[in-house]
Amino acid sequence: MRTGWDRYKEYGITLLRVALGVYYLLHAYCGWAVFGVENLARLNANMGVPFPGLSAWAVVLGHLAGGALLALGFYARLGALFNIPIMAGAVFLVHFKQGFFMTWIVVDAARGRAIAGGYEYSLFLLIATVAVLFLGSGPLVLRFPSRRPAPISLD
Repeated sequence: MRTGWDRYKEYGITLLRVALGVYYLLHAYCGWAVFGVENLARLNANMGVPFPGLSAWAVVLGHLAGGALLALGFYARLGALFNIPIMAGAVFLVHFKQGFFMTWIVVDAARGRAIAGGYEYSLFLLIATVAVLFLGSGPLVLRFPSRRPAPISLD
């Protein structure tokens, strides 16, 4: 029998999964509608990311599809799998050389543009996403009705 906070333990994974899903959906929106995929590809090229155009599309579509699956809890592990390589690339290909702590890196001083550097945030999202991969969806998920036929009685 569960007592105290133990009865709510399973809802922690649901909270983590939904939060990650929303973060990834917002990052997909930002990459698509705010920056634009072409600008994201240029930024990837400037940061030395291999295949910058392909990787920009992979980031936007992976965050969109994976974020939706995570937020809804429908095939959440697949949603996590979509985002793990993206976040690993963010940590090791983009932000690792900038150090651990998040700082602002000026990319265009004339226009006052800066980007967030440092890998602490990306690493945290990567670890949390791997945790969802291991733990699953949690108790609050979207489920579609089963299409199994009713059992036939031979009575």
